[in-house]
Amino acid sequence: MKITVTAKKASTRPKGVVRITLSEKGQTKFIEADGVTELRIKVGAIKKDERRKFVKAVRRVVRTAQQYQCEKVAIDLNEFTRFTDLSGKELGSTITQNLVMAAYEFRKFKTKPKDGWKDIKELFFASVSAKTVSEGAQEGIVIGEMVDECRTIANTPGGDMTPTSLAAEAKRLAKGTGASVRVLGRRDMERLSMGAILGVAKGSVEEPKFIIMEYKGGKKSERPVVLVGKGVTYDTGGINLKPSSALLGMHFDMSGGSAVMATVALVAKLKLKKNVIGLIPSVENMASGSAVRPGDVLTTMSGKTVEVLNTDAEGRLILADALTYAKRYNPKHVIDVATLTGASLVALGQHTSVVMSRDDAFASRLIELGEKSGDYLWRLPLWEEYEEEVRGQVADIANLSTKNPQYGGAINGGIFLLQFAKDFIKDCSWAHIDIAPRMTTIPSDNLATGAAGEPVRLLTRFIADLT
Repeated sequence: MKITVTAKKASTRPKGVVRITLSEKGQTKFIEADGVTELRIKVGAIKKDERRKFVKAVRRVVRTAQQYQCEKVAIDLNEFTRFTDLSGKELGSTITQNLVMAAYEFRKFKTKPKDGWKDIKELFFASVSAKTVSEGAQEGIVIGEMVDECRTIANTPGGDMTPTSLAAEAKRLAKGTGASVRVLGRRDMERLSMGAILGVAKGSVEEPKFIIMEYKGGKKSERPVVLVGKGVTYDTGGINLKPSSALLGMHFDMSGGSAVMATVALVAKLKLKKNVIGLIPSVENMASGSAVRPGDVLTTMSGKTVEVLNTDAEGRLILADALTYAKRYNPKHVIDVATLTGASLVALGQHTSVVMSRDDAFASRLIELGEKSGDYLWRLPLWEEYEEEVRGQVADIANLSTKNPQYGGAINGGIFLLQFAKDFIKDCSWAHIDIAPRMTTIPSDNLATGAAGEPVRLLTRFIADLT
């Protein structure tokens, strides 16, 4: 979908362009008047401070216009401002981000119909006269497009998105942006003693990759933000094989990795004056004769040993080595992002991701920016009392609770990662974001079925707002 941002009114658009208007009441319907075709879309009552409802209404514009097979549409900025207290750059960016995201469909493996897809080809975002709104709108288009890149990578089936393929995608996203990419292979990881990543990868014929993306837009003296993303391109559960009903969709288990890749590329594309590092450990977790076994002990890059109580708790293992690697950058902030636990969905449902941190101000800031970006977060505790849960019996740490494994699964995942973040959190803010609840969209999102692309907008906003 091509978006044209113009100062002209929607009613002055060329013939054949459907004008969109929004209504609180009545029904969604076409109206013909004075030679102008109007599609009136019912969005319901929205108070000006109800940002969540506003975002869904913006998306409904595109989804509804597509349902009515409108190829060219125009909508006035004034149609939106009636429903929100957002202004300036924030207004323009929020609207276009969500217009772009709502137009996305994953069709990589579908045969194009003879008469083409019934999509919106052009959208005129009209009456945008204020410079700040226009600048925000142009930025929002770029953000929305990169979120969709993240969604495409995550949506791609595991047979076509191996660790090697994921590394190639990182290079593609970074091309021409100013970001650089290095990829470590098995031998490199052996030299670094990344025993956790290598242990998880043992069951697959696919070589593991450790993807490093670097963007140095800030001063040399400025300590970077390090983003760590789980890149399990397919997760069978290993020897602790998942039930068949849970196997479909396990190619989404690298959604954290794709989000980190897209964020670094987006920060570079927006030319933000920040230093950002992306670390994506990537493996397949497969069941085979060479796979790591329940009860095996892995030695991590940090030197800490881990007792593998369950091979399906593999994400935290590969993140452990990545967090240790992050220390070499002397980071100011570290955020790891992962589809880590099914327990997070049990706790919170599918409307928000989990955030955990021992830095109260840091956690609060991320939650605040989640509300503004649309990538919502809810905090769970990392109290010292929980650390006893992951104390190992035959090794330093266990990858599941050794006390009550049926309880507090999401927290136990965060507590496990904390054992490796402790090496740098004395002078660095660290947070763990479990995006399993937001791995895929739900109907109320008003987005296409598949990957949600979270939390690219949140991470980008956090980096942009750093002082």
